[in-house]
Amino acid sequence: MDDVTAIKIRGLRTQFGQQVVHDDLDLDIRRGEILGIVGGSGTGKSVLLRQMLGLMKPAAGQIEVLGYDLARMGRAAWTSLRARQGVLFQDGALFSSLTVAQNVQAPMRERRTISQTLLRELAALKIALAGLPSNACDKYPSELSGGMRKRAGLARALALDPDILFLDEPTAGLDPIGAAAFDRLISGLSQSLGLTVVMVTHDIDSLTAIADRIAALVDKRAMVGTLSQLHASDDPWLKSYFSGPRGRAAIGGMRDNAGNTDGLH
Repeated sequence: MDDVTAIKIRGLRTQFGQQVVHDDLDLDIRRGEILGIVGGSGTGKSVLLRQMLGLMKPAAGQIEVLGYDLARMGRAAWTSLRARQGVLFQDGALFSSLTVAQNVQAPMRERRTISQTLLRELAALKIALAGLPSNACDKYPSELSGGMRKRAGLARALALDPDILFLDEPTAGLDPIGAAAFDRLISGLSQSLGLTVVMVTHDIDSLTAIADRIAALVDKRAMVGTLSQLHASDDPWLKSYFSGPRGRAAIGGMRDNAGNTDGLH
């Protein structure tokens, strides 16, 4: 794998019984980019995310992540790779019996031997990076709003200073103001920390605001391009996706801000 590519997928086939979800799917994800993954119901967006994380094995094909071939890794390699990946699932997946700080410290305790003082300081730093106030450290997930739980989950995803951040519907359940703020947070973190971000989303506003490129799962494969390139596609699903009221509003807003969509990247 070259220095430009963070994730390389070739000939991926995903099958559940007689149902084929992905067939001969190819995808390259560049280091440092924010890639949005979209697709209709049943196209395997979250399944693809789990396969890139090594949580599910494809029926065929090859997945390389940061130079590691997921099908040919020993335990030590898995431990090393997982420390370089951060994951934010839809509900945050926080431990309800632990405070926010303890949730953020959990992956650090598993992989590093460091003092309690340093643990507290590192957790506080990650919590601040996620845009939470310092008094959130000692709160339990049940005491947080939905948006704050998302940020707490993000702080935990950042605990081990990952190279790649995986997000599964990061703005689901947030109001438009909260979703826009979360988008800005992800964009800022990507730029300041040099993160590669892989984001499964239905939110066209998020794609418009922060995605460098989009991978649309269509006909069991991935069509990849900038938003303007996919918007110009003749594919029926893409035309329907971008021609709906929200799609038209997002594209119209992008034109208003940029003058036109030619060469958008």
